[in-house]
Amino acid sequence: MSGVDTGAPASHRTPRAHPAALRVLHLGFEDPLMPGSGGGSVRTREIDRRLAAEGMAVTVLTTRYPGCVDGVYEGVRYEHVGIGRGRNRLTRLLGYLAALPVAVRRHAEADLVVEDFLPPFSSAAVPLWTRRPVVGMVQWLHAREKARQYKLPFHLIERAAVRTHRRLVAVSHGTAERLTAMNPRASVQVIGNGVDPGLFAEPAQLGRDVLCIGRLELEGKGLDLLLRAWAQVHHRVDGDLVIAGRGPDEARVRQLAERLGVAARVRFVGWVSGPDKARLLASSRLVVVPSRAETFGIVAVEALAAATPVVAFDIPCLREVVPPACGRLVPPFDVAALATQLAALHPDRDLMLAMGAAGRAFAAGYDWDVLARRQAEVYRLSVTASRAGTSPRRGRPLLSDARP
Repeated sequence: MSGVDTGAPASHRTPRAHPAALRVLHLGFEDPLMPGSGGGSVRTREIDRRLAAEGMAVTVLTTRYPGCVDGVYEGVRYEHVGIGRGRNRLTRLLGYLAALPVAVRRHAEADLVVEDFLPPFSSAAVPLWTRRPVVGMVQWLHAREKARQYKLPFHLIERAAVRTHRRLVAVSHGTAERLTAMNPRASVQVIGNGVDPGLFAEPAQLGRDVLCIGRLELEGKGLDLLLRAWAQVHHRVDGDLVIAGRGPDEARVRQLAERLGVAARVRFVGWVSGPDKARLLASSRLVVVPSRAETFGIVAVEALAAATPVVAFDIPCLREVVPPACGRLVPPFDVAALATQLAALHPDRDLMLAMGAAGRAFAAGYDWDVLARRQAEVYRLSVTASRAGTSPRRGRPLLSDARP
């Protein structure tokens, strides 16, 4: 992670805050410093470091993984919670959930608890085991897909846990609508994600490759659909398919590329972040987001900020961040339609440049500074309402825009 404060030993660094500032305990499953961490950890880092800079005392309880170290980074304290070393995703998840209630009770000084939703069942129903006000931060709401994948009733747990919350923040209107359907009594605000300002500094250019960035999950992230589309169209595209990221299904993704006969035209470049990620986005001809489900679609907005057009499936949330002037949406999970769009767009240089310019203008609205101020307002209102003994009111949301 860029900008990490390592100037003093972790044990000697503590967050500095105004005595009257809010003390926020953020339950964030993924450490932003962990290689392979996803978009949720990006939001944790970007929002929390801005809140800390404004005077809030923010502590993140995050998962253990080999090599993790507790400490204060960019004004935010990260404490790793779990059992054992967290060598794989399953042991990290189980250890985190088992140890989390005790860790939360240790932080009795916190004014507010923020629960990041996490796979495979979204919420751990935190409001049931703390008396402090809780804000549910919803960047993941795909328990039904996990239930189908693993043949376990994760979606029933998700529904019951969502109903324990009274104040929720969703990163898109599509996600907010699903939350309201599950829990009509909750107050749901929509505050989207931002993008790295460094993306806008990358020169607009026409690369050759088609890029997909994300966690390597074969079904959830739609990599099976993308590879099948690529098998249909790779001979018509002057460039490779580049897949960036790490994840539990990397071996399966590679095996499918081999079975489809396209392994020679697919490059796996591993996990990328910071300037390397920005350069990769900007130097690609197209970015594909083939997910079967998303709560926001941060990769799509990052691509647009780098002046690279996006092709994605026309599903809720993604249709909010891929306007027609900036890319193309194809019928959900239609492999042939995806292949057709890739073949049609790739050689059209003028259209690619025009879409890139439009995308950069659109993405300029996703400003982390503005979003952090909105998040802070939700936190303050939650604590104020709790101290006054009132509940958040349903009806018109206090904050209703995914974009600043």
